[in-house]
Amino acid sequence: MDFAKVQDLVKIHGTPTLFLSESRLRESYRTLKAALPGVVLYYALKSNASPEIVSILDSEDSSFDICTNGEIEILKSANISADRTIHTHPIKRDSDIRFALDYGVKIFVADNEDELLKFLPYKDKLKILIRMSIQNPGCLVNLSHKFGVAPERTWDLIRKADDLGLSVAGISFHAGSQNESPMKYIEALEYCRDICTKAALRGIDIQIIDIGGGFPINYITSVLPMAKFCRPINEYLERYFTNYTIIAEPGRVISGPCMTLAAKIMGRSLRNGVWWYYLDEGLYGSFSGKMYDHADYPMISGRSGRRHNSVLAGPTCDSIDVLYENISLPLMEIGDLLVFNSMGAYTTASASNFNGFPKAKIVVVD
Repeated sequence: MDFAKVQDLVKIHGTPTLFLSESRLRESYRTLKAALPGVVLYYALKSNASPEIVSILDSEDSSFDICTNGEIEILKSANISADRTIHTHPIKRDSDIRFALDYGVKIFVADNEDELLKFLPYKDKLKILIRMSIQNPGCLVNLSHKFGVAPERTWDLIRKADDLGLSVAGISFHAGSQNESPMKYIEALEYCRDICTKAALRGIDIQIIDIGGGFPINYITSVLPMAKFCRPINEYLERYFTNYTIIAEPGRVISGPCMTLAAKIMGRSLRNGVWWYYLDEGLYGSFSGKMYDHADYPMISGRSGRRHNSVLAGPTCDSIDVLYENISLPLMEIGDLLVFNSMGAYTTASASNFNGFPKAKIVVVD
């Protein structure tokens, strides 16, 4: 969103505010849908579960990837039926399984033998996806560090589930968040192809391949256009997986581009020759994505002129609340506006009210 437009919006709504572009959200969803024809998209609520986003995606007929009872409550409050959901948290309490079943969830994920045992009392009510880990050092966040069974052990776990009398519906994987290359999906699909052959020989009816999320967006540096990024994935799916239901769990690629943050400088201080600027939003708020998601956001300033070594800090009394150090900025004034784009994913979702500062309000525009 451009600076002038945000300036006008700030006159009405103040700061800090996250401006949610409905048109951009719809565009992101439709672009991915077009780039992955035939793939059912389950929006990952964890990236941003704001009711405004859920409502807009509901109107696009999106399905939803849920992980917790709280996320189920969000969908229930939006009158979204459970037949449009999958439960993808690999580790659950018995009460979590029962809560999801009561809602109507039918598909769950597991990645170890102990987790399989939790499903035995309910085996006639559900189906399982076995999550395979795919290590990926070339992504922003490696989502196989904490979850997933090693590829060479995935077939053994599927066989174990079948021996227990559980219905194994498919295989899931997550190739990592903010992927630089689509080839990790191909690597994972190669493993899936081999496993599906073994399953067919044993009579296990694998129906679903869940390719996860991780599709990249533009932050400071540009990424491949989504159609080009997804092309090799599509080609592989068309060659080897035409008889399977293919699903995905996109989060960032849908929610990330749709929000712009407006924040103001609430104070400044010249410290040891460096200008420190204190914003009314920080790491404990919408910039939580810098700490937890390791993301840097494109910034726009309305000032020009000679630049100075500067620091941007958040509003709290905690010294860790520093956003950017050793950056070059023109001399800023108290009350100046700064605009940050691509702030829809893993920002307000992980923000808090620490130190009594409320979360940035969300305003839907266009």
